[in-house]
This record gives sequence, structure tokens and C-alpha cells, in this order.
Amino acid sequence: MSKSESPISGAGKVRLATWWKPILLLVAVGVVLVGARVLGLGEHLQDLRKWINSLGTWGPLVFVFLYVVAVVAALPGSALTVASGALFGSTLGVVVVSVGSTLGASLCFLIARYVARDAVSRWLQKSDKFRRLDQLTRERGAMIVALTRLVPLFPFNLLNYGFGVTAVPFRTYIFWSWLCMLPGTVVYVIGGDAFAQGLGKGRVPWGLVFAIGLAVVLLVALVRLARRKLNESASNTEAG
Repeated sequence: MSKSESPISGAGKVRLATWWKPILLLVAVGVVLVGARVLGLGEHLQDLRKWINSLGTWGPLVFVFLYVVAVVAALPGSALTVASGALFGSTLGVVVVSVGSTLGASLCFLIARYVARDAVSRWLQKSDKFRRLDQLTRERGAMIVALTRLVPLFPFNLLNYGFGVTAVPFRTYIFWSWLCMLPGTVVYVIGGDAFAQGLGKGRVPWGLVFAIGLAVVLLVALVRLARRKLNESASNTEAG
């Protein structure tokens, strides 16, 4: 690795991904709101929301179960995260996604550590990113869990299984995963809620749009800090 190269390759891509994903979400919400209003999808969404509410406590529980299954199957969870905001609103939506994503990540960790450790290890050893992750966690387990959940450098599904074959304690992994997945969850769930309210009321919910903007600014600041710390950690590990 040259001196001018970042300890963690792809930092520029991380910076770009940090900005374009939330911005793309905002643009997509606006475009879909206009299209959905033209097509009259607001009534169908309201009907679906009423059906979910008619299930009582079973509605959120069923959604959590589906989210856990998606995480274990290594399926993208962003669509479900946005859907949670549309179906349950911002507050309950964040709770539902947070519980589902944390339970799913926990199950992946346990599968990798106690059920299919050898198979997962063989699968992940092919990844240069995982080898760097494994090296970093040996000395700074808790911090690396937190930083990699904030920085979109390692794929979410890779982390879920990858940490199971590292030395990171289960409780450390669960706490920092839950805490550092929250900022992204809030952005996408509020975006889904804004989409649903825009359809139902026939106008843009500017209060939620402003909240999304604040959440995006906070998320970008956290990711930039996390990326800097992650690069410093990588440099210190290689120097040692």
C-alpha cells in the first residue's frame, strides 16, 4: 500500500455513498409522491395501513418476523425499512425496524459462531474486506463494531455473519450494532412516513421532510467521524 493511499480503500466511494443515498431517498420520495397521486395509490396504502392496524399487536410482530427472515437470508432491508415508516409511522416504525434488524443481526452472528462457523469462515476468507475487519477487531472490538455499522464500507450482511467468526463478544456486538444502526434507520423510516402522509393528505409533509434533512446532516457527520476513526485504527493496527 502506498503512503498516499488511505488505510481503508474506497474512502472516496464511502464519502459519495454517504451523501447520495439519503439524497436519493428524498428525491425518490418526491417523485413517488407525484406518481402515486396521479395513479391514485394513496387509497390503497391507507387500506393496507388499516389492515395492519386491525391486527393489533400482531401487526408489528409479523413485520419484525419478516424483517428477521430477510436479514438472515441476506436480502436488502432498505425497502422493508421504508415500508415500516409508511405502515406504522415514524415512532413505531423506528422501533419495529430497530428490533427486527437487531434480532436478525443477532441470529446471523450466532449462526456464524455456533452453527456454521467453518462454512462462514471459508466464505468470508475470500474477502479482502473481511480479512481487514478480522485484523481490526482483535485489538479494538467494540469500536470497530460501532464504526463499521456507521460507515457503509462493509456490506451489512457481511458484517452480520462476519463478526460471528471474530473474537468480538456477543453483548458488545449486539449493543453497538443496535446503537449505530439507529441513525440510518431513522432516516429511512421517516422517509417512508413522509411518503405515506404525502399520499394520504395529498401534499408534502414539510415537517417530516425537515426532520429527514436534520437526520441526514447528523448521519453524514457521524459517518465522517467514524470513517476518520476507522482509518486511524487501521493505521495504528498496521503500524503495530
